[in-house]
Amino acid sequence: MNLPKPEPGLVIRYSYLWLREHREGSEEGVKDRPCAIIAATMERDGHTQVIVVPVTHSPPDAGAAALEIPSTVKRHLGLDSARSWVVISENNQFTWPGPDLRRVGGAVDGSIAYGFLPPNFFNELRRRFLALAPSVSGGVTRTE
Repeated sequence: MNLPKPEPGLVIRYSYLWLREHREGSEEGVKDRPCAIIAATMERDGHTQVIVVPVTHSPPDAGAAALEIPSTVKRHLGLDSARSWVVISENNQFTWPGPDLRRVGGAVDGSIAYGFLPPNFFNELRRRFLALAPSVSGGVTRTE
């Protein structure tokens, strides 16, 4: 598996565990999906902690915060043409690389990454995530 350096803005394939699934007692994500790394921090022990937000085709529920991904960004990442959103009202946190990374289908190099979000889109995503963060308790900490 080709493991890139975890950097903010990188979109990876990940077995995301939704907050509602976590609250119902699940420990594993049901579906592998693109997720954007919103933060990656090196800890004192040398491990990198990563926060990812999920990409979904489902329009956001009432009360959920999300940012629609422009079709040009989806093409740039090699994603399908259906409408998609990055959900910013919840996230998964894990130690990189973690067991829930998945290979991108069709990637000849076995990569887990689709590529980077364009800077303008990522900056808007991060701005909205940070503005929302103090009022959201939607983080799911994943373990091995």
